[in-house]
Amino acid sequence: MPLSRLSLNTATVRAQWNLAQCIEGCARHGFGGIAPWRDKLAELGTEVAARQIRDAGLRVSGLCRGGMFPAADAAGRKAAAEDNLRALDEAVAIGAECLVLVVGGLPAGSRNLADARAQVEDGIAALLEAARPAGMPLAIEPLHPMYAADRACVNTMAQARGIWERLGEGVTVAVDVYHVWWDPDLRTEIAAAGSAGRIAAFHVCDWLVPTRDLLLDRGMMGDGVIEIPQIRRWVEDTGFDGMIEVEIFSEANWWKRDADEVMEVVKTRYLSAV
Repeated sequence: MPLSRLSLNTATVRAQWNLAQCIEGCARHGFGGIAPWRDKLAELGTEVAARQIRDAGLRVSGLCRGGMFPAADAAGRKAAAEDNLRALDEAVAIGAECLVLVVGGLPAGSRNLADARAQVEDGIAALLEAARPAGMPLAIEPLHPMYAADRACVNTMAQARGIWERLGEGVTVAVDVYHVWWDPDLRTEIAAAGSAGRIAAFHVCDWLVPTRDLLLDRGMMGDGVIEIPQIRRWVEDTGFDGMIEVEIFSEANWWKRDADEVMEVVKTRYLSAV
């Protein structure tokens, strides 16, 4: 696979590099794209980042992240809606290919998962009113069920499909192997999403055994148990030829290494284990 399809999610080296360093590093190491997180984008400034990314010749595979829709009261939901509109504007400004949505979990004090999911759908529907005219796909990222309470109550590709079928044009999915590799219906759901043109992003890393921290101990591709090449083939069999985005949260390992070393390993594993 050409390096032009390789994108760095800046979380992978967030402990070592700021966004300007990530942009320069991607260009220097031959990556084709980048996927900033909004906190790093805010540090550099959206206009400055957009110019530097453009000057480096990089694609923006996605902006991380919008979402976090559920809230305990109307004021909280309004604040979430306003933040998502800001995220949308930022995604448009930097030329992102999608705005990734980590949709949010249970509001504080709630045990009502059905209501949280209803709030998510309502929030996406409202954001679509601005996203469609802007031409910005909203990419729901189903997260592993271990995050249902606090990060994302959309946990399977099938749940995401239900939302994009109901809401229509502009709602897509981000397929992250870390979160969906375990799903027995994964191949079927990838085919359904792909045939409908709904796959906007493809993220890779690996699931380590044992996993020492459920948030901050992702593995480099090839170091864990996910059959990443098979999932990639399923995605590409649908016609997807977009960027392959490496997103690794690794407090105990990769965040402690020299960032240039990490970038070299990412390239090697992209070519051999993806």
